[in-house]
Amino acid sequence: MTPSEPAPQLVEHLATARQILLFTGAGISTTSGIPDFRGPDGVWKRRQPVYFDDFLRSEASRIEHWDFKLEGWPALRNARPTPVHEAIVQLEQDERVEMVVTQNIDGLHSRAGTTPARLVEIHGTNTHVECLTCGDRSEPDPHFEAFADTRIPPRCTCGGLLKPATISFGQNLIDSDMQRALNATERADLVVALGSTLSVYPAANIPLTAAERGVPYVIINQGETDHDRLPGVTLRLEGDVQELFPPSVTKALGDRPGA
Repeated sequence: MTPSEPAPQLVEHLATARQILLFTGAGISTTSGIPDFRGPDGVWKRRQPVYFDDFLRSEASRIEHWDFKLEGWPALRNARPTPVHEAIVQLEQDERVEMVVTQNIDGLHSRAGTTPARLVEIHGTNTHVECLTCGDRSEPDPHFEAFADTRIPPRCTCGGLLKPATISFGQNLIDSDMQRALNATERADLVVALGSTLSVYPAANIPLTAAERGVPYVIINQGETDHDRLPGVTLRLEGDVQELFPPSVTKALGDRPGA
């Protein structure tokens, strides 16, 4: 298959589905300049994550966390959606998306135009800073600038600790987000996992929950995933998701009845 050529089986699935659950991972964002966390050259190969309990207990851990987030902020702030993000928006505009559940914390689905009602950022987002006491959210830039100048982790006007609104290691997922994702698995008629190793749980259970209902389950990723050999997988496409998914969406929408 040459680059930018539609994948026929994927086109067929996309063309017939009306309530697609899309589950996305880091592989859809790396071409935007955002580094992978778990790959061979991923961020976690050179940095140790700060666990949530340590963030709460230790000023040194809070400094480490904010320093790590400051290091990655310019790439996140300047990143732009990829063709995969845009193809997902095209599917939504054609009223085929039940929900987009993303493990990514880059905010690129929103920036591309995915509507909040159709988006679950299951691991949170770096595009806001959140107070752990009052829940107030604010723009990141002023907080990063203040931290860069002072090396003092910022606090809310209420006195609470501020933290980029991502789910840290050891921090519970937000119940309402998980419930929205699980509700979508009950309505979906197709599940497509894009650019994820499907190795981080409980998030990776979400596509499996839909597949257990007998819903077709498609995986597109460059490299192995934890779900590759499971019986519920209908179609496994190995390769660059940027080359495989967008042209298949274009073809599927072009081939729809009445197009």
